[in-house]
Amino acid sequence: MCNRLLLLSIITAVAALFPFSAAASDQIKDDFTEIKLVFQYESVAPKSENLLKITFNLVKGWHFYADEKTAPQGMSLKITTQGQGFLFSTPIMPASSLYFDKVTNAKLKVYSGDFSVLVPFATDANAQSSEVKVAINGLACSEQLCRKASYDLSKKLEISTSATRHSTPVHIIIKEDPVWLHTSAAALSLAIVAGLLLNVMPCVWPVLPIIVMRLVGQAEKNKAKSIMFGFAFAIGIILFFAVLATVNIILKLGFGMVFQWGDQFRNPAFVTGMALLMVVLALYMFNVFTFSIPVSVGGGKQSSGFAGSVGMGFLAAVLSTPCSFAILTFVLAWAQTQPIPLATITILLIGVGMAAPYVILTCIPGLLEKIPKPGRWMELFKHATGFILLAIGVKLLEAVQLDKIIDILYYTIVLAVCVWMWGVCVNYNTPAVKKLIIRLTAIILAVGLGFMLLSEPQKAIVNWQPYDANIIAAAQKNNQPVLIDFTADWCLSCKILDKTVYSNKQVADLIKQKGVLAIKADTTGYNYSATTALREIYNEPAVPVTVLLLPGKDTSIKLRGNLIKNELIKNLQSLEGAKQ
Repeated sequence: MCNRLLLLSIITAVAALFPFSAAASDQIKDDFTEIKLVFQYESVAPKSENLLKITFNLVKGWHFYADEKTAPQGMSLKITTQGQGFLFSTPIMPASSLYFDKVTNAKLKVYSGDFSVLVPFATDANAQSSEVKVAINGLACSEQLCRKASYDLSKKLEISTSATRHSTPVHIIIKEDPVWLHTSAAALSLAIVAGLLLNVMPCVWPVLPIIVMRLVGQAEKNKAKSIMFGFAFAIGIILFFAVLATVNIILKLGFGMVFQWGDQFRNPAFVTGMALLMVVLALYMFNVFTFSIPVSVGGGKQSSGFAGSVGMGFLAAVLSTPCSFAILTFVLAWAQTQPIPLATITILLIGVGMAAPYVILTCIPGLLEKIPKPGRWMELFKHATGFILLAIGVKLLEAVQLDKIIDILYYTIVLAVCVWMWGVCVNYNTPAVKKLIIRLTAIILAVGLGFMLLSEPQKAIVNWQPYDANIIAAAQKNNQPVLIDFTADWCLSCKILDKTVYSNKQVADLIKQKGVLAIKADTTGYNYSATTALREIYNEPAVPVTVLLLPGKDTSIKLRGNLIKNELIKNLQSLEGAKQ
């Protein structure tokens, strides 16, 4: 850890000696960022207010540090402004996002992706047309490189007594950046398309005709009533997306949780959770478990009236989530980076897009005959989607440290078994008590083994030394007791041994008090020296095995397996005369 921190310090020190800078202009572009300076109004009168906007467009994988306390050498992003005849306010910085720094193993506040800094300012009574100068300083980093960035931007503002306070509207920003002109329209159009696509998801398709026929049936051949129920059903769908829009607003306003899309994938805990979720969704696609359709939809008890149709619409949107999870996750992440009105309208329009076909079908039920019927093709499509989800889960794990991936894969098997117990080991005819016992067991296994396999490893409380035959020989010559733990990365029992025995405070204290030389003998590789010693010196065929070399004893003591704590403690307690 210290070496890695030293490396980062060296990188930032070198970056400080050779900072990147550019000549003053209203726009800067280099290999990792593009920065632009724009005014809210192009021309203003003296003694009026204006707004300076500095837009940053960082290349994926790069970021500026947001917090001076945690930034390397305190080099957080800083904005300074000056100009004759202008009174500048404190820059308004955007909400930061969390970045998991693999070098320091810490979560740091950063700015990444596309973001903007706003600087309110006013002109004094005697102001004339003048140039506004902006200095930008900070440390820009990727996972491999850090660069001290220093930029000077400037832009002239026209000040005239003949200008009105709002002579040029805020839309001048769109005028200077044509891409902005299409952003909102494109987002709203894509939202409707995304909503329409939710209706062709394999999770929704089988129930679509059932729901529509229930709505038509409730109307009892009354056209007006059928249409009314269709709109009520649409309101239920939109209500689900209204809930999502509310969640977005709460996250953004209530908790200040604004993040750039992609930053969350630098967090190992988030990535692990997403990968496991992909596995669960894949199992759903493989029909290991299902979401039951309530009788109010599939038949039986009627869910009548306007309120019942609204509830059925909400349910239809919920049923789409297993297949549309990726789309909805992306939408919510994108919405966090947008103004609340635009984000809210966009999310609601997804609901409108999903609801539109139901309204049309209830108005013209004859169109149902033209919809392909669910069949084997739908099952094959679901299975193919399941394999894609598994591939996505594997891809996500690339962001996790290698030493944790094995534990995650083991837990993936556990999770799959628990989901299988939940969905396959019970059915509608299973007695209620038996069903409860099976599913409760599945939950306990999933939670218990999750804590065991996915929790952060405890810091080693035994001062282990790597295997070295010369060090062991020297310790024996000085009558120092030696404990050799033969282990391997691929050995699950070895990991259990570490958690249950060598992470035990009593064992660790005895090793320290008795002056025992603790050796961690890694036998992961066939040609490792510890592997050769295990086979040729100690004549042991497998790991885990703990070997005790005690003073005054000609033969070694071998403790095999992971249920050795009591025997190990007994032997360590007998070393009262050992050297400290």
